[in-house]
Amino acid sequence: MARSGSEAGPAGRVVYVCQSCGYESPKWLGRCPGCGEWNTLVEEFMPAPSRSGAARARASGPVADVSLEPATPITEVALGEEPRIILGIGEVDLVLGGGLVPGSLVLIGGDPGVGKSTLALGIAHRVSESRVVLYVSGEESARQTKMRAGRLGVDSPRLLVLAETDLTRIMAQIAEVRPGLVVIDSIQTVFRPDLPGAPGSVGQIRECTGDLLRVAKAEGGPSILIVGHVTKEGAIAGPRVLEHMVDTVLYFEGERHHTYRVLRATKNRFGSTNEIGVFTMSGRGLAPVPDPSALFLSERPADAPGSAVVCALEGTRPLLVEVQALVTRTPFGVPRRTASGVDYNRVLLLLAVLEKRAGLHLGACDVYVSVAGGLRVDEPAADLGVACAIAGSHRDRVTASLATVAGEVGLGGEIRAVSQIGRRIGEAAKLGFRRVVLPRANLAGMEPGDAAGIEVVGVDRIGEALELLLT
Repeated sequence: MARSGSEAGPAGRVVYVCQSCGYESPKWLGRCPGCGEWNTLVEEFMPAPSRSGAARARASGPVADVSLEPATPITEVALGEEPRIILGIGEVDLVLGGGLVPGSLVLIGGDPGVGKSTLALGIAHRVSESRVVLYVSGEESARQTKMRAGRLGVDSPRLLVLAETDLTRIMAQIAEVRPGLVVIDSIQTVFRPDLPGAPGSVGQIRECTGDLLRVAKAEGGPSILIVGHVTKEGAIAGPRVLEHMVDTVLYFEGERHHTYRVLRATKNRFGSTNEIGVFTMSGRGLAPVPDPSALFLSERPADAPGSAVVCALEGTRPLLVEVQALVTRTPFGVPRRTASGVDYNRVLLLLAVLEKRAGLHLGACDVYVSVAGGLRVDEPAADLGVACAIAGSHRDRVTASLATVAGEVGLGGEIRAVSQIGRRIGEAAKLGFRRVVLPRANLAGMEPGDAAGIEVVGVDRIGEALELLLT
């Protein structure tokens, strides 16, 4: 007979924990009240607290006789002299904010097969050039890890491999070798034997990460890099509780059918969350791409309607990406709209602006918008490029040769100013573009040397921009 959560014995009680958000219920439910997901509640056994410990706590009173370390004014806190660990991988150092902070806890998440373990092993190899690294593999044996390291050219006597999933043994190994960096691949396989629940459950992941956090934050503790799988909903390791516990969260993104990968920080206590790193995947592992704009535009077709080059910005890095659109008459009563690499709702807004302010009749047309190469662009500065690509495909007209655009489109059809216009213009000039179409409001804030060697044209309205760009 199944146990009920309301039945509590001297050893503990049974609860049902949602594997997506961590919600606890005394009984099984088909749908989680916390996140609304179906069939995510799993039975877990919660041990009862020690009665003797509770009795001692009551006997000691509110003020226990313990030695406390006095609180220190922040003005008197001494900073250590140890600098960041420079990995030597420019794209990773950029995303981390200048290197790996000693004693930090970093979480890397991504879809299966995207290259998380390859990236982690590459980071471990670079750090092992100057200090001891402990690579804990819970999914591969030591021999399998060696085979992968041989393919990637990783060979260092300071890189120690441990095939273990028991957290107590992992902690003992950390205390013995005292490494500068610990890599846990992956957190879903690690478990504490004294806790109920299978490896990968909410309770196990939360407690194991908490123990690793305490090790990293101890005096002279190592930096710890945790690899976590991403579910189909996009959450790392199931619940998002891990993202609140760690110092830095890195998402490793990329399509299986594309050769490039993007490393993006969604949380960083020691740096910006706006930077991205771009890599290409090959048989020898991941190779950083110092000039991603040239990569994204390398296969751009010439004289093709429905194509526009956008000056996007990711953090401090300007990127030139190609936005493509295809507008066709719909064979059905309801037109279809599809967006890949740009926000779907933003595309719908731009379609309404083009219909109302530019005179394009798109109500009976299917519209498909995509960012070439699979990159995702979220900033509003891509609005003008998306609008030009849609209008060019609808009118079957080509965007002006060697022209790139940047600008936010308002509901009134106005072109609004964008930030850091000098960086965008400089990137366009570097790749050989001769004209940049941007909001007229940005012309007043330009520095004297921003437009060197390139024509800069300001526009106020969406109709004006389309007439200027579409030939």
